[in-house]
Amino acid sequence: MEREFVNRRAERKHVEMAAQCRTQSGLRDMGKILDITPEGCCVATNSLFFKVGTRVMIRPPGMEGLSGVVRWIGPDKAGVEFDRPLYAPIFEHLAQSHAAGRPVSLSRY
Repeated sequence: MEREFVNRRAERKHVEMAAQCRTQSGLRDMGKILDITPEGCCVATNSLFFKVGTRVMIRPPGMEGLSGVVRWIGPDKAGVEFDRPLYAPIFEHLAQSHAAGRPVSLSRY
């Protein structure tokens, strides 16, 4: 189910960025960030299933983990609200350097 938010704080930037996903209980999987805003992201994983309210850590390559809470789920993806918004220059760098359309590998790094 695709959810559209009418009152989103920032425009979503469509990206394709590999990321390691980990739940608070310690389950891990490789995934892919599909879109991002300073406040959160949409993430898809190979086999990790989320529930609304689950605390997660999303770690793109070369970055520290981005902690947050799952706010919505779909059949193959979930929306995560970050605990702290991304610093604007970091957000812009991620959005530009990982713009959708570039292939991304889900292999371990």
